[in-house]
Amino acid sequence: MRVYAYLRASTKEQDALRAKETLSEFAQNLNVKISAWFIENESGAKLERAELFRLLDTAEPGDAILIEQIDRITRLSEEDWHKLKSTILDNGIKVISMDLPTSYNFSKIDDEFQKWILSAVNSMMLDILAATARKDYTDRRRRQAEGVLKAKIQGKYKGRPHDIELHKKIQSLLDVGKSYSQIQHLLGCSRHTISKVKNK
Repeated sequence: MRVYAYLRASTKEQDALRAKETLSEFAQNLNVKISAWFIENESGAKLERAELFRLLDTAEPGDAILIEQIDRITRLSEEDWHKLKSTILDNGIKVISMDLPTSYNFSKIDDEFQKWILSAVNSMMLDILAATARKDYTDRRRRQAEGVLKAKIQGKYKGRPHDIELHKKIQSLLDVGKSYSQIQHLLGCSRHTISKVKNK
């Protein structure tokens, strides 16, 4: 079994590599080797994610996706989650998540019946955690929208603030001649953000 680690952050300004060390230690504790890392900055509410599907294209039956939490692969609607889950399971790929013990306890069980039961429980827990991740996503979006509306009514809404420190770092790297790709790699930000800083 080959294990592929998947790291995701929702926006370009967030650090998708935040959990890399934690996942590495977790893999060592499971006595498994991470064959490759797939890292991207995309919303978990979006089904089409380039790196996630590149991982799924790379993986073969019996291989596994290693994640920190279920919400790293899904904050999807029920319909989109079932599409993704079918793609994963129909290809014989396992999901190993740190927040789902049933996903990594198979190796400790020899009895075929117990494995079958654990597999059924694991599938159910995946659905529950996927639904929880989606609810958390929609609740946060609703609260944000309510907060923005309240601020607009009170005349206090100023839009999304710029990340001043990030902009300073981008400007410094532009000043020393770094390319957009080099800055993206170093800071994990988007080309749009770099372009905005350059044009200022």
